[in-house]
Amino acid sequence: MNEARILGVRVDCLDMNETLERLEHFVDEGGLHLVATVNPEFVMRAQDDAEFARVLATAQLCLADGSGVVWAARRQGCMLRGPVAGVDLVEPIAAMCARRGFRLFLLGARPGVADELAASLGAAHPGLAVAAHAGGPDPSHDAETLGLIREHRADALLVAYGAPAQELWIDRLRDRLPVAVAMGVGGAFDYLTGRVPRAPTWMRRAGVEWLHRLVRQPWRVRRMAVLPVYAIKVLSAPK
Repeated sequence: MNEARILGVRVDCLDMNETLERLEHFVDEGGLHLVATVNPEFVMRAQDDAEFARVLATAQLCLADGSGVVWAARRQGCMLRGPVAGVDLVEPIAAMCARRGFRLFLLGARPGVADELAASLGAAHPGLAVAAHAGGPDPSHDAETLGLIREHRADALLVAYGAPAQELWIDRLRDRLPVAVAMGVGGAFDYLTGRVPRAPTWMRRAGVEWLHRLVRQPWRVRRMAVLPVYAIKVLSAPK
């Protein structure tokens, strides 16, 4: 099975290695490829936000980011071993870029965060051409951001503006972005620089990383309130 449809949102049945192979192919192929990391909040937002649903439908790759999406996809016969989360892809993408000579650009988060992560990735992967910029999703930032991306001659772009701003930003500039891969990674830069602690490995493997996030960031309760509704809708939908 190549893909599942979760309440109308496509999820590609790819594991981590298959995803990296696809991303590498995208860079070799050229042209812009939007990659979305789909979690239950994405699926629920797409039910009421037609523009966001359209952007997800036009993405070249929709990855299963979260145990809730993996569970729903498996119900349809999608043989996923586990989530393919944006935060878990950053390091392997950097390694791939270093190995292949691809150029990486980190965009988003608070000022200084992306620069710190770029320095860390560069130290871990000698030869990696990586640049960073905080920028912002507002059009007032576009000229500077696009100029820096072009100057770096980036092949892969990781955008940490948070959803849905990052996906809508990529879609809005689809015809002007000079990269082969553009992927939203949410709060990945904050996690990878240690500003926000990640859940212990056992919690991630058990599929309850969301609980750790809720305890650490209580403001997420309003966003996570959609999870019970998501589960009920998935269970009542035809397989």
